[in-house]
Amino acid sequence: MSALNKITRITTQKKNKHRYNIFIDEGHGERFGFSVDEDVLIQYNLRKGLELDDAMQATLCEQDTWQQSYSKVIRYLSYRMRTKQEVYDYLLKNDVEQEHVAQIIERLIEQNLLDDRSFSEAFVNTRIQTTLKGPELIKKELMQKGVRAEIADGAVMLIDIDVQHEKAQKIVEKKLKKSSKHSQRKQLQHIHANLMRQGFSESVIQDVLKKTSAVDEDAEWEALVYQGERLLRRHQQKSSGFDLQQKIKAGLYRQGFDMEYIGKFLDALEK
Repeated sequence: MSALNKITRITTQKKNKHRYNIFIDEGHGERFGFSVDEDVLIQYNLRKGLELDDAMQATLCEQDTWQQSYSKVIRYLSYRMRTKQEVYDYLLKNDVEQEHVAQIIERLIEQNLLDDRSFSEAFVNTRIQTTLKGPELIKKELMQKGVRAEIADGAVMLIDIDVQHEKAQKIVEKKLKKSSKHSQRKQLQHIHANLMRQGFSESVIQDVLKKTSAVDEDAEWEALVYQGERLLRRHQQKSSGFDLQQKIKAGLYRQGFDMEYIGKFLDALEK
């Protein structure tokens, strides 16, 4: 039969007022027994004079370990919403027992403190308000956080198509404002690739790029002259006359410049 230990005193810890030190007497005088979280103290109605056997003390210590892990997770969740996978990884990183991990996650779900669907919708709203990222990239971020594909799909479907166009258009305008030594056609090719990486669909990209068909003639001519002079320096030591013009013409055409601009540049070289 297990010996009974009587609780002689309960004191609040100095550094944590939500934890309590339990002192017991096994018949040989008072000694420190163990400490517990406030929730465990209340749950088991621990009080002075209560007698505990060894089995109950073991239960209290295990429950306190569980409660400490749960309290850590609550603090972890207080900074921002988390996915189930993030909480699972956090608990393992903090060496929480596997059995307790499952119990804690189940309790968080029951208390509506852990919900991947709600997390995903909030995450999408934040990304819409703070970034220029497209749906596919946001979906990828959600899945990297452990959200299932079908939940991530449902969340990004909430992004209004007009909002997608608006964000894609901002990226296009931002890129075109930067000084470039390339043809607009080449710039738009780079922008197309960038929009794909940012997670926008081909249909949205095409719709936005159609609105950007007007060429800035001064910028286009400046870029052509820059590239044309580079080609001239590259080829003029080995080529001349018609052969040199053909190499410059082919090079500029491959870079996306219009034949009318190319002809104008070549005419200027002959003068």
